[in-house]
Amino acid sequence: MAKLILSFEGKTVKEYELDQEITTIGRKPDNDIQIDNMAVSGTHAKILTIMNDSFIEDLNSTNGTIINGQKISKHALCNGETVILGQHELKYVNENAEAGEGEFEKTMILRPSASDAPVSSEASKKLQQSIGKIAADIASEGAAGSDEIAAHLTLLSGGNAGKEMKLTKILTTLGKPGVQVAAITRRPLGYFLIVVDAGTSGRPLVNDKEVGTQATPLVDSDVIEVAGIKMGFYND
Repeated sequence: MAKLILSFEGKTVKEYELDQEITTIGRKPDNDIQIDNMAVSGTHAKILTIMNDSFIEDLNSTNGTIINGQKISKHALCNGETVILGQHELKYVNENAEAGEGEFEKTMILRPSASDAPVSSEASKKLQQSIGKIAADIASEGAAGSDEIAAHLTLLSGGNAGKEMKLTKILTTLGKPGVQVAAITRRPLGYFLIVVDAGTSGRPLVNDKEVGTQATPLVDSDVIEVAGIKMGFYND
């Protein structure tokens, strides 16, 4: 399991396991990781963890969140990286992600202006970095199996209407970074939709209803709308 090691002036203060989907960091006591220092904002940053991977988002903090010498807004965390908040440091440790480096599943990004032309590998890489690394399919128990048993999406609007996509991966992201991003996760109990980034368009819709903060189970013939694109979910 991934964890964060909090240190101050080179001395370890505490370790935190990333055992939940959202972890908040800040000066206020209601944060999951509280750092009682005036250089840290009340609610400074949050970490989204999906399967074996995590990414961090700065929540408009006063002094910023610094990684590799640069202030970031969103950043995919890599094993061994250090996050600097004020005078404190948080080291990200995730040996599972390191072992799977280079094996991340490809992401299907659906965009309102998408054409039939495939997204270049470099563009795909940049998109992935903007919303966090995609979880690797490491053949763990309950992981995706063959195409024959996988559910699929059918695009209902946009330039690619009618096109189908098999949901054979552990995690498939949908949307456009900065506008609206959601993800469909494949779990032993079925398929679930989660919100990665509400962006400028608010929360995604399932059957014309906004998706909440918890994972939403998907059933056959549900209609999903992300970043202005409608798609049908079929699990027959």
